[in-house]
Amino acid sequence: MSRIGKKPIELPSGVTASVESGTLTVKGPKGTLAMQLLDDLVKYEIAENEIKVTPLTSAQRNRAAWGMTRTNVQNLVTGVTEGFSKVLEISGVGYRAAAQGKNLRLQLGYSHDVNFPVPEGVEVKTPDPNTVEISGIDKQKVGQVAAEIRRWRKPEPYKGKGIKYRGEYIFRKEGKKK
Repeated sequence: MSRIGKKPIELPSGVTASVESGTLTVKGPKGTLAMQLLDDLVKYEIAENEIKVTPLTSAQRNRAAWGMTRTNVQNLVTGVTEGFSKVLEISGVGYRAAAQGKNLRLQLGYSHDVNFPVPEGVEVKTPDPNTVEISGIDKQKVGQVAAEIRRWRKPEPYKGKGIKYRGEYIFRKEGKKK
């Protein structure tokens, strides 16, 4: 039995959910999100203030999709009510970032500046040159954008220079012995 899948998903006030032609649509104060349903594996029950996800049979494939589907539906509800955000920290001499409209300009020690186009549905802010805040209602998009930005200069273990997530621990190595 899935411990996560058994829990019903609470719908806060101002949030509505509907199932139409194999798609679950959740509308809330921050926007609308939709998800393709796994109708052949799990069943969705929408009450007035909660959504329940249950497997159709006790087959292994149905039980495997149960908890994951429930978590994806929970992410839709959380996204339209609170949203998601990731914070990246840039460390290194001369490394900085600046948000310019729908682009993020990164100076990361290359011979050229990196212009990263920000996709639709994601907002990027730079409160200071060494911090990048990524926010949006779709958890997958926010995480993907953060990972793509981080990929330009991953933190290195000797000096700790690079782009890291806030709160991420960088394993430091000792330098060369004389």
